[in-house]
Amino acid sequence: MVGNLRKEGLNSQQIADEMSLSQDTIAWLLAGSTAGEKPQDVGIGWRTIGVRPQRIAAIGAIMADVVAEECGDSIDTIVGISINGVLFANEVASQLGCEVAIHRNVDGSPGKGSLSNKYGQVAGKRIVIIDDVLSTGVTMSRTIQSMREAGAEVSLCTVLVNKTVRNEIDEVPLRGIIRVAVV
Repeated sequence: MVGNLRKEGLNSQQIADEMSLSQDTIAWLLAGSTAGEKPQDVGIGWRTIGVRPQRIAAIGAIMADVVAEECGDSIDTIVGISINGVLFANEVASQLGCEVAIHRNVDGSPGKGSLSNKYGQVAGKRIVIIDDVLSTGVTMSRTIQSMREAGAEVSLCTVLVNKTVRNEIDEVPLRGIIRVAVV
């Protein structure tokens, strides 16, 4: 499947997003199964949620409840990491009456990206960052860094699935709706 996604023109970041795997795992798969030691990873398939808007809305309501519990009503903007965090972020922002912003991944190193100018901005605002899956934390960490550089105060990071044992990332609380860890 990785090879087919590469043939379709997807870069490593996009393949990792599509398959909900870490970039390390994608690099190992693209190199061939004999290339070095296999990274520890857990594949997450949430297509059953993604195909129905009402299911995205239900998960978004759960995420919004977690954000409200952690941050109260002091959040200005919800930032969705593209592509998979955008729909959840939109639902959370709708539930909380906040602005929504989109941090899109671009070609380059893992987690490299930029804030879209078409949506909410973050300068001087308290924000929450939303994504679907946290694998290694590289994308989330780089998004936090990017948001801080843009003048935001990052109050919380929320993901559908946390594949780590982390409860914070770069001194920001991290909340996963589901935690999956290799034991």
